[in-house]
Amino acid sequence: MTDSGRLGGRLVGRFVALGITGSIAAYKSVELLRRLQAEGAEVQVLVTPSATRFVAALTLEALSRRPVESDLLTLLPDGRIGHVVTADSADAIVVAPATAHWLGAMANGLAADVVTAVCLATSAPVVVAPAMDGEMYAHPATQANVARLRDAFGYTIIEPEAGPLASGQAGVGRLAELSQIVDAVVAVIGRRPIRAADETGRPPRLAAAVREADLDGRHIVVTAGGTREAIDPVRFIGNRSSGKMGVAIAQAALDRGARVSLIAGSVEVDLPSDAEVTRVESTAELGKALATMLQAGPDGRAGFDALIMAAAVADFRPRRPAKAKLHRGASLNLELEPTPDLLAEAVAVARDLSPMPILVGFATETGSLERAVVKLQRKGVDLLVANDVAEPGSGFGTNTNRVTLLAADAPAEAWPILTKRGVADRLLDRVAARLDARDAAAQTGPRHVPQESRS
Repeated sequence: MTDSGRLGGRLVGRFVALGITGSIAAYKSVELLRRLQAEGAEVQVLVTPSATRFVAALTLEALSRRPVESDLLTLLPDGRIGHVVTADSADAIVVAPATAHWLGAMANGLAADVVTAVCLATSAPVVVAPAMDGEMYAHPATQANVARLRDAFGYTIIEPEAGPLASGQAGVGRLAELSQIVDAVVAVIGRRPIRAADETGRPPRLAAAVREADLDGRHIVVTAGGTREAIDPVRFIGNRSSGKMGVAIAQAALDRGARVSLIAGSVEVDLPSDAEVTRVESTAELGKALATMLQAGPDGRAGFDALIMAAAVADFRPRRPAKAKLHRGASLNLELEPTPDLLAEAVAVARDLSPMPILVGFATETGSLERAVVKLQRKGVDLLVANDVAEPGSGFGTNTNRVTLLAADAPAEAWPILTKRGVADRLLDRVAARLDARDAAAQTGPRHVPQESRS
């Protein structure tokens, strides 16, 4: 399971805060985190001081790709108060395991730890799954605290189960089954609107996400930015592409161990220092750079594993650009001609390479994505990333994007609005899965993408 889990899950687009307290059952919270992600949720982990003695922050950060919140006094990099941002943006809070100490503190509003503080500061539904020794859970004080959380606060209490306990005794105190806890989170969220659909309203991800090196040994070619078509030596026809999406893909691939060749046109962001960069300006220059990449090696094999065409290639160029600067006049008529279809040309060449690279195109539309479906069929790519640039927060120049991933051999996936790095990571999840399936098929039969590999 990777990134935010299966996109068909019940918590797609949701932001869930997972509070972990100092119980021996805290080790189960790691698997609970993964199960929430498997349902499509983004997860922010909160821990009490004692919880850090049972489960390491590094493990939780590597899986959630967000800094673990453990200190009430720690500010976010932008100066916001971390536990307040989580309280305001979480769609639900689940505390699992919840110790007797935490139940007592919460029932009396004692915000001495970040888990209690977030619960006090939020209007989101709260799910609590206690875990402790049987006699401790049966004590009247604990039962009174549980009753107050349930009856006065409206929290959903997932009662512990009977069975062997860490003390060596048996009784009611074992953490409930994780599937039951996940079901409870889904139920309390229900059809409530997403509280912070924009990533900027949530706590930030880690600056460099901790990910598996699942692209180690792979060569990924990425195109980024816009192309410029000369009118004269001074002026050009271009587009609004900033290059942010393509550069995010290149950096994400590098972070996952890939060798990255980045063909960059006009961009407004810094390029990854570890990428092999080729700078181009026009569509013709981009075409030449791609042709070089598409050449088979001396052994007849493809020189790369995947081509991701995120560049915004100009559709038209002046038929006869002026060799000297055009001077201002009453009017200017430009005769335009279509530029070559670089994606279609690349696909035609790449299909003859061995092994066949994974080919990814981008489709920028306004108002409707119907043309993108046609483009997928016409271009012959494995995956097509389509987005509506007229939608706020999606498209040129923004730090976020809402895309639909199209594939000829799988249902369309409509992703929630994500940071462009978030889109890049999800896209590379798909690319990595297809590369693994391609290599396996080379040994066992026709290429296919197993459903369980699609996160």
